Amino acid sequence: MKIKILFVCTGNTCRSPMAEAVLKHKSDQFDVQSAGIFAQKGAYASKGTKDVLQNKGISIRHQSQPVTAELIEWADYILTMTSQHKQMLISQYEEAQPKTYTLKEFVNEQQAGIWEQLKKAYTALEEKKLKFISEKRDQLKEEDLQQQLIEYTQDEIQSIRSLEAQLESLDIQDPIGGNFDVYMKTFQEVEKNIELLIKKLDNKEK
Repeated sequence: MKIKILFVCTGNTCRSPMAEAVLKHKSDQFDVQSAGIFAQKGAYASKGTKDVLQNKGISIRHQSQPVTAELIEWADYILTMTSQHKQMLISQYEEAQPKTYTLKEFVNEQQAGIWEQLKKAYTALEEKKLKFISEKRDQLKEEDLQQQLIEYTQDEIQSIRSLEAQLESLDIQDPIGGNFDVYMKTFQEVEKNIELLIKKLDNKEK
């Protein structure tokens, strides 16, 4: 049975149909659809998207569709173009959380690992702050409390800054309104990550 992949962007006319077309062109091992969080039904792919795909010899027949509960249930993996798309999707469809990633997050396991470390580091920082405030609130003036709190959590803050410095953006640039070169830059970013996606999912199947 083929792995079912749903690509998601905003209007389902630029990035997600581009990703859908590239994946279909490069592999026939997957069932692929795309949708948009704010998409209207039945719009064609943008001219810029069609132009860069044609330039690369990739065919596209596309009509936009909004994300629906049925599409969420259908997909094995939901791969969004930005972190904001991911968060909006999860907030609307809680059941989507275990299988929803940004495309770049999903294919780059090192970056995904850093994000996980960062989430744990922020949790540890907040727990340490709450414990310190609870213990010291009645003993210190507010300005002294805040100053000592900064000093007390310095190691955690430095760890978070170090992790953040290692992060790359998990967003794929929105080319809408841009010229051919802007669309081509987005295409190149999409293509690179689709190739990594194929490699990762092929390895999972073995």
